[in-house]
Amino acid sequence: MPNRYYEKDGNLSLLKGKTVAIAGYVSQGHAHALNLRDSGVDVVVGLYEGSKSWEKAKDAGLRVMTVAQASQAADVIMILVSDHIQADLYNKEIAPAMKPGKTLMFAHGFNIHFGFITPPAGVDVTMIAPKAPGHRVRELFTEGVGVPGLVAIHQNASGKALENSLAYALALGCLKAGVIETSFREETESDLFGEQVVLCGGTAELIRAGFDTLVEAGYAPEIAYFECLHELKLIVDLIYEGGLGYMRYSVSDTAEYGDYTRGPRIINDQTRAEMKKILAEIQSGQFAREWMEENRSGRGKFMAMREAGRGQKIETVGRELREMMTFLKKKKEVGVPQDQPAAAGSK
Repeated sequence: MPNRYYEKDGNLSLLKGKTVAIAGYVSQGHAHALNLRDSGVDVVVGLYEGSKSWEKAKDAGLRVMTVAQASQAADVIMILVSDHIQADLYNKEIAPAMKPGKTLMFAHGFNIHFGFITPPAGVDVTMIAPKAPGHRVRELFTEGVGVPGLVAIHQNASGKALENSLAYALALGCLKAGVIETSFREETESDLFGEQVVLCGGTAELIRAGFDTLVEAGYAPEIAYFECLHELKLIVDLIYEGGLGYMRYSVSDTAEYGDYTRGPRIINDQTRAEMKKILAEIQSGQFAREWMEENRSGRGKFMAMREAGRGQKIETVGRELREMMTFLKKKKEVGVPQDQPAAAGSK
């Protein structure tokens, strides 16, 4: 069983007299910067000149500099921008500041594990990965609780990389809920697998396939939307609260029987074999190389798939139906350009 750490294992005094630079200020970035600041840590936010987040960070009472300036000023640099831009940002803005004794931190191991970033030997390289979106990390911190997290050590030049990481986790609020020790490899590969096979890829395709099956059989798109997408929240909330057993306890006996008898026909041996193939692609680095090449070549394929997804019938029907749901919080219009989001896992 991996080691688990709680508040008693963190020592904030290890961050006393040190400056922490947070590179990025969107999802995870704003939560890390504000939580650490409120825990008494000296924080500076690093952004590119012209970033839409610059004034937001300043309005929150934070010091803001360019990433290069923040990296020079800091003892600890936490990179919280998207995976595909981390390597370029590191090489251009952060690497010149990586002197012996400093710490380079991540909330996702992608660029370290797959070798897109290679830090010098004299620095600590560590990870604190909250298992929640940034807004939730901030929200629960202000409520006096916290979200669980992961800690990993890639490079321990100081001999105190774990202790220093746990101090960061304490300031972030994660030690209130507990932090589990892992490795950069395990966190990265399991995170990508979960996104592709279950959380994003698998779930999205299952929803769409169910919707299309009903519509093609003559059922109203609105009814198909409610049955295959809208009601998923109820099921996920039950699973989140108490696992699969609590979900099955909470639904009807009819639904539970259908779960046991029909579910394995959807997720069958062929599906499981494809899951293993996807995992192998992740482990070999094939997916990482493919994704980085897609970004280097201009993201044409990615943007075309994104646009095609927006035009699917389930999306157009859903936009109309959600207008009926006054209880839903209004979301930003999908497709409006925004500042660089935080890394995955980020989801």
